[in-house]
Amino acid sequence: MKISAVIPTYNNAAFITEAIDSILAQSHPVDEIIVVDDGSSDHSEALVKAIAQKTDKLIYIKQQNQGPSSARNRGIEAASGDWIAFLDADDRWPKDKIARQIAALEKEPSLQLVAGDMAETDERGNVLIESMLAKHQLLEQFQNLAGRPLNNALTALVKKNFIPTGTVLVKRAALNEACGFNPDIRFGEDLELWAKIACRHPITCLPQRLMYRRQHGANATQNTGPMLEDLVKVMGSISLYGAEQLKQQDVRPGTLRASALTDLGYWHFSQGNYRQARNVFASSLKEQVSKRTLFYAVACLLPKFLIRRLKTLKQQNTSPAQ
Repeated sequence: MKISAVIPTYNNAAFITEAIDSILAQSHPVDEIIVVDDGSSDHSEALVKAIAQKTDKLIYIKQQNQGPSSARNRGIEAASGDWIAFLDADDRWPKDKIARQIAALEKEPSLQLVAGDMAETDERGNVLIESMLAKHQLLEQFQNLAGRPLNNALTALVKKNFIPTGTVLVKRAALNEACGFNPDIRFGEDLELWAKIACRHPITCLPQRLMYRRQHGANATQNTGPMLEDLVKVMGSISLYGAEQLKQQDVRPGTLRASALTDLGYWHFSQGNYRQARNVFASSLKEQVSKRTLFYAVACLLPKFLIRRLKTLKQQNTSPAQ
């Protein structure tokens, strides 16, 4: 068993040394660390090359900026390991991360992907959220699972993506079978990949903390519209790839894309983009009819002054009592 750790980086000079050090400090060492620099303009290259002079495990690759999916895929291609782990350049692993995953694989050899819980920290590394699984009310479920393969993992993933990329240890063959990270999807490309793997192979999520994810100015912003647009792509892809598995788990494939379209339509509606909202709701209704989608599709046809009035009434009804 040979483990390759892949770190995509873009202008993360402030944190990349700590990320690499956290991998080098593993109680169960990895066999190689591949840093893929996605066109950084800071001094990341000098920092990584300085570390590479002290260890023969570190490989540095620089490419033109193509996004994190492309960088991760480049790392997978360059890796010599039959198991691949990922870590973003601004995050870090606890010392026992790989050791815990190796123990899980020894206990359950059929597993092709082992993920885990994570904590969230501020820019200085102070813990803000101890357990993301606990935050999403999933910790007890995975404590009870105790590292065994998760039944109906695909359905669980599309309800809530419980797999942080930086906690993953995955069989290279499973990654290749699923064609790696989709470079055409900026938000949710990880969910698409893990769902494809869950369609074909046993996976699990450990209840122990396997990563510290850092929140800072460069990664804290979210662009809701593009995120929801990409979610439609992700759910459409999963619906096609995992159609049979979804049916076996009592989920109609069209439901996933319909729900994502409704969320996107509602966002357009909330922004006052009523024509776009109407078109998106129409696409959702072609996949599946729901009361919520019908309501907002009809609301888009009302005069704008009446829509504004309805929004005001809704806000008044949902505001907490004084």
